[in-house]
Amino acid sequence: MLNIAFMEKTNIRRGIVFALISGFCFALMGIFVHAAGDLPFYQKTVFRNSMALVIAASALFAKAKKNPQVLRIPKGSLKYLLFRSIFGTVGIFGNFYALSKMNVSDANMLNKMSPFFSLLMSFFLLGEKPTAISIISLVTAFTGALLVIKPSSDIYKMAPALAGFAGGMGAGFAYANVRKCHEFKVEGYLIIAFFSAFSVLAALPLSIAYFEPMSAKQVLLLIAAGTAAAGGQMGITGAYFNAPSYKISIYEYSQIVFSALLGLIIFSQVPDCLSIAGYVIIIGTALVVFILSNAKKNRENASGENLTEVKEVTEEAKAESLTEQSS
Repeated sequence: MLNIAFMEKTNIRRGIVFALISGFCFALMGIFVHAAGDLPFYQKTVFRNSMALVIAASALFAKAKKNPQVLRIPKGSLKYLLFRSIFGTVGIFGNFYALSKMNVSDANMLNKMSPFFSLLMSFFLLGEKPTAISIISLVTAFTGALLVIKPSSDIYKMAPALAGFAGGMGAGFAYANVRKCHEFKVEGYLIIAFFSAFSVLAALPLSIAYFEPMSAKQVLLLIAAGTAAAGGQMGITGAYFNAPSYKISIYEYSQIVFSALLGLIIFSQVPDCLSIAGYVIIIGTALVVFILSNAKKNRENASGENLTEVKEVTEEAKAESLTEQSS
């Protein structure tokens, strides 16, 4: 029992480390995208997701050498792969537009609304019944997002924040479809490669028609953004491989801290008071949901262990009774 507990503790620590690495890599991605300047968001998408496509496809085909079944799209899962790709493309378009036009930390904070939208989509897609806590968390997080967006009558001024909010919504809906894909046992690298190829193809016509020349520095920055994004993806995969989501999901918000620090150091960006209040509300809401989910899961685990112990005692009693009868 002691060894099992020690291993579980070690794995959770490793999961937290991977989640922090992921948060730092995604924050770096945002910094590189912002530093690339006013290039069109669709042009940035082509570079970013071309890198992800190469990395995911390479890993997928390497895995297919041992097990060709990983290349198979299970029956009934194609529509969820398409939904994941469509919503994911909306998510990355919105996020990249926001990263180009506003504070990096503000843009990433709006993108971190995705878990709440994933929860909303799960009501319809996965048939998960809404609870009072989930409804309250959605409303509260939306209130925090309004402080970051700062609604006004100037739509042009609000456009980057609204794009960032739409990006978070798209990402959240995409993650819910990823969960649905997992129900069909779709290979993880296939999901990433399919989405990356879809988003590149979606952005390519605009990138060709309205191509803006890039300097060598911008090309290098976008390659760095794609590499950082791949690092973030690997980090989050490693995190959830080593620990359950209810134990480490809150650490994904470390991206906001890293983004704020890097934005301050590199671009001298300081979030205003309303944005900071929004951060506190959104992260605070996520923290409360995390704590309650963790407590619920622990109770369920404890209940399961108790049932197992009762079953073992019952089986032992039955065995003793049969032994006594046979003797």
